[in-house]
Formats: sequence, structure tokens, C-alpha cells
Amino acid sequence: MINIDSRSATPIYKQIVEKVKENILTGLLRPGDKLPSVREMSSRITANPNTVSRAYIELERQKVIETIRGKGTYVSLDYEPKMEEDKMNRLKKELKNIIIEAYYMGIGKKEIMEFMDDIYKTVDNQDSIINRDDKR
Repeated sequence: MINIDSRSATPIYKQIVEKVKENILTGLLRPGDKLPSVREMSSRITANPNTVSRAYIELERQKVIETIRGKGTYVSLDYEPKMEEDKMNRLKKELKNIIIEAYYMGIGKKEIMEFMDDIYKTVDNQDSIINRDDKR
């Protein structure tokens, strides 16, 4: 479910946050699904339980997951994405860096747009599968 790259410059707790969100987006995790406990997750990915706890706290802050005392941690049923200015600025900066890197690799705007279209198709396809399953 979640693979952590210990050699990455990205902190482990951020990798966990990103992977949980990615798993929700791709349909591996669905609203209401139970997540492993902090101890279980830390054991699976060989990370410190405090690191996993920090990731879960961040996911709860973003209302992606919710913890029900005594029952566990679940993917939120009513999560709605929202714009946050600091995240939007960070996203723009990351996209700029990607475009600059692509430029130096000889990748043009058309190819980048095709990459993005492919990614959106994958995401949209997963979203339609999730919505179709919910209607049954």
C-alpha cells in the first residue's frame, strides 16, 4: 500500500501523507476504509511510530482521514478538496521547476501537456470507477 524511499530528501511523514492521498485518488483507498494503526503502519514501512503519528495528524488536519477513539483511523467520508494559498504557491513553484527541468531535457510544452492529459485521464478514470461503484 505505501512504499517509503528512505533515500529521498522528502521527510518520511510527508511521503506517508502523499502516498495516502495518492491511494485515495487512485481508488486503492475509498471513503470509510480503515487505515492500519500507527503501530501497524510503522511496522509495515519500518518507520518510527512518532513519524507515522505525525503523518496521521497532518492527514486529519487536512480532513483526509478521521480517527474514532477506540475504533481506528478511517478515510474521511466527507472529504472535500479545498484551495489553500500556501499550497497553491508551492504547487506553482514545483510545476515551474518541473517545466524548467523538462526544458533542459528537451521536452516541449506539447509533450508536457500530453503527460498531464495522461495523468488526468488516469485520475478521471479512477474517479468515474469510484462514483460508478457508489451508485450500485
